[in-house]
Amino acid sequence: MAPLFLRTAQSLTTSLNRDAFRFYHGTIRNFLNFLGAQYPDVQSLQQLRRDPHILGWFASLRSHQPSLATITYTIRLFHLRRMLEELAWTEDLPALARLVLRQDIPRQEHYLPRPIPPDQDTMIQQELLRRGDRNSNAFLLLRHTGMRIGECVDLSFDCLRLVGSDSWAIHVPLGKLKTDRLIPVDSFVCRLVERLRLLRSQDPFPADGFLLARPTGRDALIHRLRNFWRDIVATVGIAKRVVPHQLRHSYGTEMLRAGVTFAAVMKLLGHLTPEMTMRYVEVCLLDLQREFHLACSQPRHLLPPSPSPASIRSSNSNSASLLDSLHLAQHVLEMFRRTLPQGPDRRLLDRLANRLSKITSEAKKLGQG
Repeated sequence: MAPLFLRTAQSLTTSLNRDAFRFYHGTIRNFLNFLGAQYPDVQSLQQLRRDPHILGWFASLRSHQPSLATITYTIRLFHLRRMLEELAWTEDLPALARLVLRQDIPRQEHYLPRPIPPDQDTMIQQELLRRGDRNSNAFLLLRHTGMRIGECVDLSFDCLRLVGSDSWAIHVPLGKLKTDRLIPVDSFVCRLVERLRLLRSQDPFPADGFLLARPTGRDALIHRLRNFWRDIVATVGIAKRVVPHQLRHSYGTEMLRAGVTFAAVMKLLGHLTPEMTMRYVEVCLLDLQREFHLACSQPRHLLPPSPSPASIRSSNSNSASLLDSLHLAQHVLEMFRRTLPQGPDRRLLDRLANRLSKITSEAKKLGQG
């Protein structure tokens, strides 16, 4: 069956990017290895049954150790479903199209923002600065530019560009969304790039135009960087799982809190839609309070500004001030929600408002205890 699946995957990915076939191939290998180990007598497409073959494979994916991320599980199911549908048509086996059903595919998760907590972020950056090697500088570059790890390994040796009088930017090549961009950088990032250039020039490998050497290929370089990251996280004593992509979340949140407009943050991160940017940045209660008080001091509408409750102005923290803060947050969120048309952004704010209501309800119990 392997040649049939491979030919089908090649047909489905002809117009897609170069990584698409690799992902399909991974699904094929995983599925056929499962069949070979559990049902070696299955040698043809006609023998495939939803139960036990397909459902058994689902169970093996769910029991994988370490646990597969939901997105990985979903992609595996989607790829097998697409290939079986294609084979049902090309091999004239209609039953194949009913082996993986639409309802088998998990619904897309709406992740909350996951920037690295400030104390952990500080420890990680200090450890990276202490080591000062190529990998450490690469991760510091990720942290202070918001690049994806795949974009970082694709940086050219001359990625640092002069864009004005003493103004510099890093040119990020075509990335995940097939767009390139310029990210303004400060002197610290310029020094990181110069350090990486120096280390690259000292490598025994021939120049290939990339800022980071990849003697055994791009995928191997990314794999080494991820292993290095796990070592960094363990060294600073963080027990909870932290992934490199969270550096991108931290950068986006930091830019927003520094006063960069939402549209500008969207451009810095290379997003095509504001919905994606909303998933990346963390807006906490302190951010809502700051924006609310700024709006009151510089009103842009005719509604009179509401004075802050005495419990907010007081330096004493108690249950009353907590509830006042939560009510303020709910008010600001509702005012903003009403300005948006029906769509993904408004539905997102509906979910946030629901969470705030639950938090407020629990907070009231503190005052009663």
